[in-house]
Amino acid sequence: MRDTTHKTVAAAAQLNAGDIDILVVGQGAQAAADAAAKISGVRKVLLAESAELGKTIAEAVEAVVVPMAGDYDAILSPASSDGKNFAPRIAAKLDVAPISDIIEVVSGDTFTRPIYAGNALETIQSSDKTKVITVRPTAFTAAEEGGSAKVETIKGADAAKTDFVGEEMVKSDRPELGAARIVVSGGRALGSADEFHAVMDPLADKLGAAVGASRAAVDAATPPTDYQVGQTGKVVAPELYIAIGISGAIQHLAGMKDSKIIVAINKDADAPIFQVADYGIVGDYKTVIPELMKALG
Repeated sequence: MRDTTHKTVAAAAQLNAGDIDILVVGQGAQAAADAAAKISGVRKVLLAESAELGKTIAEAVEAVVVPMAGDYDAILSPASSDGKNFAPRIAAKLDVAPISDIIEVVSGDTFTRPIYAGNALETIQSSDKTKVITVRPTAFTAAEEGGSAKVETIKGADAAKTDFVGEEMVKSDRPELGAARIVVSGGRALGSADEFHAVMDPLADKLGAAVGASRAAVDAATPPTDYQVGQTGKVVAPELYIAIGISGAIQHLAGMKDSKIIVAINKDADAPIFQVADYGIVGDYKTVIPELMKALG
């Protein structure tokens, strides 16, 4: 189980709204439910399974959540691709305003979220009876283990109007981008897909890192879309973020500026990325990366 669940539980605990229950949806998800039951502060885990839930179809998730929503003051999910998909639908069905991508719980009805690509913070207060919230996991410290919640099986729901057609998945032995401790990201300066992988993959393998990319690189069809870090991609906050050939547009910075240590490699000394970097190397990646690889041994 990814630590996004632990961090969402931590955000829920700050609401001081009473007991915390976790809903696990999927297919063959018993192991995930058992893991969730070990998170400290959780009262019980509700397990709902069906083929549609296994693919996290928004209509199926909504069909499970909405009937039980009246029992809860707030419904939280990570601000992941799945959460961004089903949370607005749940809010619409409940006729409430969704509260997206929060980074702070001020009180039980007041929250802070970034706007304008993280250049401003907005504090919002909600009077909705049931609040539907997505949580930016990188902004919260994960809840501890040590719980012993009970797991209760509930009925899964079918999505009658939606059929799952298919999916294409990229399999990798590298860490998942959103949860990796180290991320190496490449920009449009790398030029081609072959050059991108020739530079990034060996470095990532050497460091045990995940590979990311700027939107400019993705738009140029250099790396695949699921590598994208930024406002319209994944938000990451690893212990180490290495940006190679990335200028540092605000849309990209919004997705990685909370990283613990940022290293920037760019031949343009005036690149905006150097304004947020802890360490900067002004130089051509074609020279710098081979030297780095040699130093790493």
